[in-house]
Amino acid sequence: MDTLSIRIKIGDREYPMKVKAEDEAKIRRAGKLINDKLKKYREEFGLDDRQDLLAMVAFDCMVEAMEVSEVTSEDSEQINATLMNINNQLKSVL
Repeated sequence: MDTLSIRIKIGDREYPMKVKAEDEAKIRRAGKLINDKLKKYREEFGLDDRQDLLAMVAFDCMVEAMEVSEVTSEDSEQINATLMNINNQLKSVL
């Protein structure tokens, strides 16, 4: 397994990490998205306190993750119902 040593800057701090080579772009993009959200909240609310900003970003990310999870769950239920319907139709034909 190829691992890379990289440094990701979030806010004012750099964090050393060891990541799989194939995950490097995803990790760097995640860091960029966090920094973009920090900037957005700093400009939108005029906050300078890093802890408040990071808490807001963490909260925002959790809400987004919950929404994605709900959509995935709803999609799974719909797919399952459709497959059961198709299965029942096939049984009646056979």
